Amino acid sequence: MNTRDLGGVVVAAALPYRADDTAPAGLAVDYDAYAEHCRWLVENGCRGVGPNGSLGEYSSLTDDERRRVARTAIEAVGTDGIVVVGVHGPGAHQARYWAEAAAEDGAHGVLCLPPTLYRANRGEVLAHFEAVASVGLPVMVYNNPFDTKVDLTPDLLAEIAQIDNVVAVKEFSGDVRRVLEIRERAPGLAVIGGADDVVLESLLMGASGWFAGFPNVFPAESARLFELATAGKLEEARALYEPLVAAFRWDSRTEFVQAIKLGMDMVGRRGGPCRPPRGPLSDVHREQVRADMGRALAALGVA
Repeated sequence: MNTRDLGGVVVAAALPYRADDTAPAGLAVDYDAYAEHCRWLVENGCRGVGPNGSLGEYSSLTDDERRRVARTAIEAVGTDGIVVVGVHGPGAHQARYWAEAAAEDGAHGVLCLPPTLYRANRGEVLAHFEAVASVGLPVMVYNNPFDTKVDLTPDLLAEIAQIDNVVAVKEFSGDVRRVLEIRERAPGLAVIGGADDVVLESLLMGASGWFAGFPNVFPAESARLFELATAGKLEEARALYEPLVAAFRWDSRTEFVQAIKLGMDMVGRRGGPCRPPRGPLSDVHREQVRADMGRALAALGVA
């Protein structure tokens, strides 16, 4: 297994909680359930998991919880897949700290946003990723201009790609035109689809991976979609993809964590509640998610 290649279907694994009045917000991380979920994702055809991403609610965890979540995923997956740990932080020193922890714990790579909570300029973005990459693990930089207010444009990525150990970008802008432009400007940088609702388009344009949300709900079918797309089997890929897109669109909405966890509940997995600042879905959103998920599950023959 080439562990410097962070492609394939890597699932941003959702985090289950159990009620505990002594835990933050009355919710304790259920590490056993999380380990079982990580194993299930890999057993169902996904290449690996990504703990401590936004979907994993990293920003709502204590430092001890965050470290243990990463270790739990690494131990659960073992040699059967890769683990790409989220090391997002407000500054380079925090992000590097989490990258060092990931390296100590045996991660295969790290996923890193630009500085969070601060609209960094070009030089600050480069310095941030240089600090993280200096740890030595393969780095997947993460372009999420909606949450960070920093856009890793193709020309900026061409500079970032010159940093040793930066191997990939998770592209979440939603602009599929960027896939080819990034490949042209930074040919050594793997483009990883980051938004579920444009993943087929991204893969057909040359993305080599999918850092995924909804495969928490149906991993085997998602792995099949990836295989069809990368094999150029467009007709079969479209037939599988189109009924799923309404559900996939929730991956690009504010309530994506709650929506994916509800989808997990609908198929008998452990979704459950979120910690603040995420609250429960509104009644309207809950019904919309149920309807979109229902159509997806019916098309997959599991409803």
